[in-house]
Order: sequence, then structure tokens, then C-alpha cells
Amino acid sequence: MNSGSRQNERMEDAQLVQDFRGGNHRAFNKLVVRWQDRIHHFAYRFFASSDDAAEITQKTFIKAYHKLHTLEDVNKFGSWLYTIANNLCLDELKRVGRKRATSYEALKVAPQTETATPADGTILRNEGLVLLHKALLQLPVDQRVVVIMKEYEGLTFREIAEILDEPENTIKSRLYYGLSALKKTFDSWNINKEVFDYE
Repeated sequence: MNSGSRQNERMEDAQLVQDFRGGNHRAFNKLVVRWQDRIHHFAYRFFASSDDAAEITQKTFIKAYHKLHTLEDVNKFGSWLYTIANNLCLDELKRVGRKRATSYEALKVAPQTETATPADGTILRNEGLVLLHKALLQLPVDQRVVVIMKEYEGLTFREIAEILDEPENTIKSRLYYGLSALKKTFDSWNINKEVFDYE
């Protein structure tokens, strides 16, 4: 998404937030429609579990609905929503004491929205997604979330730094180490770009 499109999206989100605060509750439904897939994908990559992703997505919007009046800058709705989702993911990790790695079986099914590719590439694409999620789970959580936000959600360093409340240089370092670790993992699995393009 180019900067112009992102700016337009932020303006539309800001207007919907203001409409909701003004009493138009349908405006929030529109925000859900605009954002639910992205939040679901974020949570899925975090846990590699459709059930967990669905639960996090639902909790994110419930919390957003009740807390939207606390959002100080309506132009930052997207970053604010990711902050809620990320905090809920971290809370879930603490709650269940989840290990960083998950069994291969838990990664067999990828979200349908991400596997809609031409028939000749579907099998390789599905295998690539399984391996991606398996590799992401092996990263330390602080690196995993930065890699997901930057490489797969398309957020800027500034946005990620704001969401995580960390300096931009810290975010850049985590991305570097996270991507380096992913590359080593893929190399150790003898994965080439024909099977999975991780960049």
C-alpha cells in the first residue's frame, strides 16, 4: 500500500471513529469490516492457530469498542488497534505459558485468505506458509512481533515503535536479528525461493 492510500485509509478510519463517538454505532461495524482480516492475520502469525487468532480478533474489537473514547489521536486508529491486539497476544502467552515452538500438526491449515493462489502454485504456497509459521514461532516473541508487523503487515518502523513503545533503533535491531534468524532456519531446512519466498 502506497503512502497516499495509507493516508486516505487513516482519514477514513478517523472519520468513522468520530462518527461512532457521535452516536453512529454502524460506524464501528465498518471499522471491524475494514480491519478484522488484518488483525486475524497478525494473530494467526503470532500463534499459528486459527482458534487463537479468532479469539484474539474478537477480544480486540470488543476492547476497542469499549475503549474507543480513550483514543487521543483519531488518525492513529490502526496503530492503536494493533497495540490492543499485540497486548492481548502477549497476555495469552503469559496465561497459558505457551512454548515458542508448536508441533508441525498445529500448522497444517493456513488461513484460506492467504492460500488463494493459482492451482499450480497452491501446494508449494501452502507448504511455504506452514514453514513460515513454524519458523516464526521459533523466534523470540519480541523479534517475532516486529517481523510480522514490518514484513507481513506492512507497518513502518515509526508505527511499530509507537505500537510497542520502543525506540525505532530497537525495532530495527529486532527486525535485523529476526530476519537473520529466519534465514538461518530456512537455510537449515534447505528451503529455496521456489518453495518459499520469505523476503
